[in-house]
Amino acid sequence: MLQFDERADRVVPPTGFTARLTLFSAFAMSFLVVFALALSLAAGRVADRWGNELAQSSTLRISAPAGEVATQTEAALRVLRTTPGIVDARALTLDEQRGLLAPWFGADLPIDDLPLPQLIDITETDAGYDAAGLRLRLAAEAPAAVLDDHTRWRRPLIDAAARLRLLGWASILLIATATAAMVTLAANAALAANAQVIAVLRLVGAKDTYIASAFVRRFALRALTGAAFGTLTGIV
Repeated sequence: MLQFDERADRVVPPTGFTARLTLFSAFAMSFLVVFALALSLAAGRVADRWGNELAQSSTLRISAPAGEVATQTEAALRVLRTTPGIVDARALTLDEQRGLLAPWFGADLPIDDLPLPQLIDITETDAGYDAAGLRLRLAAEAPAAVLDDHTRWRRPLIDAAARLRLLGWASILLIATATAAMVTLAANAALAANAQVIAVLRLVGAKDTYIASAFVRRFALRALTGAAFGTLTGIV
C-alpha cells in the first residue's frame, strides 16, 4: 500500500465530493482532538495546582463575641506557632478580609458593621501537621477556633482533575472512531461511483487486492493530509 503506483492511483478519481469530504473530516476531527486534549490537560493542571496549594495551607476561623476575639486570636496563634509541621500562622487584617469578600459582595460592603470571624492563614510544611491533635489543643486553649484543613475542598478538585482527563481520552477515542467511520463511508461512496471502472478492471485481469490497495492508499493519503493540517491548526 505504501509503494507509489501512478497507474493504480488513476483508478481512484483525484477530485470530487469524496475527496473533499475525506479531507474536511480528517481536518475537523484532528482539530477537535488537539482541542479536547489541550482543554483536558490544561484543566487537569489547574485542578492539580489548586489542589497542591490547598494541600499546603489551612485556615483557622475564630467566631467569638467582639470582646473575646483578640484574646482567642492570640491564644490560637501561640498554639499554631508551636505546632510541628506549621511554617507560619498569620491573622488576616480587616482589609485582607474585605478583599476576600469583594468579588462576592462588591467593594462597597459595610464590613465594619458585620460580625465577621477572624481568619488566620496557616502555611504548612510538605509533611503537614497532625490535624486531630491540633484540634484538641485548640479546643483547650481557644474554644472559639474552628480549623479548616481544606480536605473537603481538595477532594472534589482531585476528582474533577481525574474525570477531566478521563473525559479527554474518551473524547479522543470517540473522535477517532467517528473519523474512521466517515472515511470508510467516503471510500464506499467512491467505490460505488466507480463500479463500472472496477468492473472493467476486473475484465482485463486486475485483482481485487490491486483495486482495493489503490483506493486504500488514496484515501489514507487524503486522511493523513487533512489530519496534518487539522493538527497544525489546533496547535496554533
